[in-house]
Amino acid sequence: MHKILTLAAVAAALLGGTADARRHSSGHHSYHHSYHARSHHARVHRYSYHSAPHYYRAHSGHYVHRPMHADSRPAGATARCRDGSWSFSESRRGTCSWHGGVAAWVH
Repeated sequence: MHKILTLAAVAAALLGGTADARRHSSGHHSYHHSYHARSHHARVHRYSYHSAPHYYRAHSGHYVHRPMHADSRPAGATARCRDGSWSFSESRRGTCSWHGGVAAWVH
């Protein structure tokens, strides 16, 4: 039942994205996060606010930063994608799948 409610909340957040954008346009966010260390290189964020803009929910249930472009390796990046973006994926399966695949794994 909890999974169904969680999925419904995520779907509602995705469908109501414009309302969320208007509500949070002031720069103040109503969500709180904590960090759970996964390794000494990467950190995983857990959000109580399900539509955090630059995160996706991984299979583990953690909210993980979506791939992003940056000149140098951002903290927590686990792979460099072929399109030049950095991935924060928790698992190798599917990493950089919409970004041309993995160019290099970061250790």
